[in-house]
Amino acid sequence: MAMVDLQKCEDLCLANCSCNGFYFDGDGAGNCSLFTDPLYDGTLSTLSLSGSFYLRVAARDLASNTEGSNKNTRVLIVGILVSAIAAVVVVSLAAFLVVRRRKVVAAKRPELGLRAFTYAELQAATKNFKEKLGAGGFGIVYKGVMPKGAEDLSSHSSSTVNLSVAVKKLHRLDEGDKQFRAEVRTIGTIQHVNLVRLLGFCSEGKHRLLVYEMAENGSLDHVLFRNNDRAASLSWPVRFNIALGAARGIAYLHESCRECIIHCDIKPENLLLDGSCYVKVADFGLAKLVGREFSHVLTTLRGTRGYLAPEWIAGLPITAKADVYSFGMTILELLSGHRNIVNYPNLAATIALDDFFPVWAAQVIHKPEANLTCLLDSRLEGQANMEELQRVAYCAIWCIQDNEDSRPPMGKVVQMLEGTLPLTIPPIPSSLQCLVETGSFDMKSSPCFSQD
Repeated sequence: MAMVDLQKCEDLCLANCSCNGFYFDGDGAGNCSLFTDPLYDGTLSTLSLSGSFYLRVAARDLASNTEGSNKNTRVLIVGILVSAIAAVVVVSLAAFLVVRRRKVVAAKRPELGLRAFTYAELQAATKNFKEKLGAGGFGIVYKGVMPKGAEDLSSHSSSTVNLSVAVKKLHRLDEGDKQFRAEVRTIGTIQHVNLVRLLGFCSEGKHRLLVYEMAENGSLDHVLFRNNDRAASLSWPVRFNIALGAARGIAYLHESCRECIIHCDIKPENLLLDGSCYVKVADFGLAKLVGREFSHVLTTLRGTRGYLAPEWIAGLPITAKADVYSFGMTILELLSGHRNIVNYPNLAATIALDDFFPVWAAQVIHKPEANLTCLLDSRLEGQANMEELQRVAYCAIWCIQDNEDSRPPMGKVVQMLEGTLPLTIPPIPSSLQCLVETGSFDMKSSPCFSQD
């Protein structure tokens, strides 16, 4: 064992081809021991040494290990970058496809839940518009049947039975396709238990049609005025719930939608009854589709003039209070079971005071100890809840006051009917009294309505 320093010891090992390593003890003058025997497990069991052992390896092995490590690092970095780029591409492609699909869907339908029908589909569903259900200021309604498995029809999606629908062909529409779809989008988003559900639409060429859910019992006017047997089944609880349900539906349009929706044509023809005789208000939101022509439609169509508020006749701006007036006239007919004017539709005829039900009803509730059962449909045989009857009668007369400021908003009408708002006896509307006394129902020329 030679006495050298560490560098000398290393040089001695490198100069000896048989040297597999060396031991160096730095204490004292330095002990250097070369090992030429094969090393199997790297142990020095035969020596009791306290220094350091240095193993000799080939330079190419060190270079290979270093290059391999660097290569693995480069491969790992490249792999991470490729994976990240691929993920970005996949996410971007998916986002692009989603946006594109939404644009395609938006182009085909104005709102999710509404189906865009072709005119041919609705022709087939209605058997070329064969069965007419009714007509009004907005258009004609036909009965339609959608085939089994019809898709995208509200909760009836993939139905296993044929679905009955009401298809309304709109007329007097000058708006283009874009505006029509925008208005339908607004109508389609409105949902309330007392509003008819819009299921779909058609906007093809000059054709504009709306597809609604079917009300099994039809319109209130058909049940109340045209079918004595069915009207007899409208007990007082049913009639009261019809009045309250209609009030809630109209109040929702006026006060709970993003923008106030004025119906403009509240009447029994637009109150539909489902299979359980729950009421649903129809044709809401369509006045805006028809536009300025709607005023002319209302004042010339038979069966609507009796529900128009005085401001319609006087040419004053129309507000939600016009619906309140029409609602009052409608529930008076629900009470009596007949049209407000007995010899209707001969509006030009001279009639007696007792023939005009609204004024007569207003006079009855002013009489001391009035028996309000005389206001009831004779088919009810006097069977009614007296407290509810008083609420309905008082509420109806308050709704038909001449001055719109005297009429309650529909939210308060609901409270009146529910009994949560105290009621006082309303005054007799002076303009209606005047109409009866002058014997003329030509409202446009009548002195009973101010033209200012």
